[in-house]
Amino acid sequence: MASWPYGVFMTTQTQAGEPLRGRDAQPRQLIVTIFGLYARAERNWLSVASVVKLMADLGVDGQAVRSSISRLKRRDMLSSVRHGGAAGYSLSEPTLELLAEGDARIFQRTRAVVEDQWALVVFSIPEAERDKRHALRATLTRLGLGTVLPGVWIAPGNLMPEVRHTLEHRDLESYVDIFKGDHLAFGDLRSKVRVWWDFDELNALYADFLHRHRLTLHRVTSRELTRCQAFALYVPLLTEWRRLPYRDPGLPLSVLPPDWKGESAGKLFDQLNLELSGPAHEHAMEVIHG
Repeated sequence: MASWPYGVFMTTQTQAGEPLRGRDAQPRQLIVTIFGLYARAERNWLSVASVVKLMADLGVDGQAVRSSISRLKRRDMLSSVRHGGAAGYSLSEPTLELLAEGDARIFQRTRAVVEDQWALVVFSIPEAERDKRHALRATLTRLGLGTVLPGVWIAPGNLMPEVRHTLEHRDLESYVDIFKGDHLAFGDLRSKVRVWWDFDELNALYADFLHRHRLTLHRVTSRELTRCQAFALYVPLLTEWRRLPYRDPGLPLSVLPPDWKGESAGKLFDQLNLELSGPAHEHAMEVIHG
């Protein structure tokens, strides 16, 4: 799934009027999450009215929704489509593909082991094709690869099928060579990995997620929520979480820092996903088919 920058904290009002604190996501990010969760099973279409109503449940007014949809249309992420005389929107084909690629990363995370070896992605792109160089680097970054040198990127070996498929799908494979093997020498591998990836930043993001959403889990498990309240928690939660699996390629635990927060954060997301996704889906379907 595509990633976007995140802003400051916001207050979202639940159906019962209780403020729930969560990471602020721009309306267009929430809209993409809603379409990813609920439109694909509905013939890739949601009516204008249902999108406005669902976004209102997240505390976003109709004007902001329409403005955000206009931006998404200009970026070719959404298309205007009418069904049965009703105005609505569908995800563009490239956006559908991005969402499909992201499903496994977000909901079926895998962790490499040392026996998976390491893969090196080596590339050289002429200055005249600078746009391809930018596209390639952006793609490798989005897949979570680390940087050994400007033209040499690295990933755990089990990630290679996804990397290869993505590069082929983006028509970037002609610029790339991929090698797979073990780290034989020299130096401590754990120290090397800390240079190739920014663990401090990623661990801080995981720690922040844990700090705030442990309170969310307590709120969810200590009392019964309405389906609308579950929806108002779940969509911002997933919008925030979905960027983290792309920053983290699932490196072997043996090379990660002793205080690594990624495993705990992943388990917390899985618990919240289990608790909230069902009632959130029921609420969304009531609005969509209401």
